[in-house]
Amino acid sequence: MTQRVELAAVMDRLAIDSLITEYAVTVDDGDWNAYQQLFTPDGRADYSSAGGIDASAPEVARWLAGTMELFPMRQHLIVNRKLRFGTLDQDIGDTAHVQADYVNPMRYTPRQGDSDGGTESTAPDFIFGGRYAFTALRTHDGWRLRQVTVREKWRSLSKPREA
Repeated sequence: MTQRVELAAVMDRLAIDSLITEYAVTVDDGDWNAYQQLFTPDGRADYSSAGGIDASAPEVARWLAGTMELFPMRQHLIVNRKLRFGTLDQDIGDTAHVQADYVNPMRYTPRQGDSDGGTESTAPDFIFGGRYAFTALRTHDGWRLRQVTVREKWRSLSKPREA
């Protein structure tokens, strides 16, 4: 490979890594408009293995907005990223496939009227783990997500904290 090709590959890898990080941050921050902007116009996300939906990015953003209200404290840790480039219209490097493991601790805050009276101090914590499969597409606006698939492998519920 020439230095120019190697530099382009490194720049693509950095851009895709940034895209995956931005995905985690938008979900953790609840920035659903920014979440949608990470996707191509036909982009989809599949959260069905974690009890969610498989739908277009705007539909998933609306679903996440409602669901994540129950978990105001959340933090995605996306690690072990394995990246490979694919082809689109015979051009190498127009698509990327990323496999990445995740650990996602979240704090549940019951709504008023729930069984524990809505007290945050006795709410349990959840920890989820699994693997993401991301498909990204090079667009005129940079790399965007075409497909996100969550493959939840495990979850844990902590004991309620003492008041």
